[in-house]
Amino acid sequence: MSTATLIREFFSSAEQKFAVVGASNNRSKYGNKVLRWYRENGYIAVPVNPREATIESLACVPNLSSLPGNPAEYHVSIITPPTVTKSVLEEANKMGIQHVWLQPDVDSPEALAFAKETGLKIIAQGPCVLENGIPSEEL
Repeated sequence: MSTATLIREFFSSAEQKFAVVGASNNRSKYGNKVLRWYRENGYIAVPVNPREATIESLACVPNLSSLPGNPAEYHVSIITPPTVTKSVLEEANKMGIQHVWLQPDVDSPEALAFAKETGLKIIAQGPCVLENGIPSEEL
């Protein structure tokens, strides 16, 4: 499946919920910029960070298992160090999450192999939601 097709599928519903793993309170970090992009473009987004209670005035959850409602309904953007990414993918797979976007520079050979092995629909190796995301009004 092409990257463009995966991105379109990632944003397949204007009512889709998103989780941003690696969200940050530091507005200069990509974890914060990606979270703000979702909110500014009309999406429901939940920050995921085990060290924060709130980010951008949104309640933060410590992990994907703690997402409100059914975690399998979420699409996930990951902005974590490559050494953490595979464990996030393992949790996503366990929770039934199918759509994952690895933001630039977070993938590792182990994470990519795991995603392929488990059949996760993954966007990786370059595209960034800040440049390649689709605002909800364009769907």
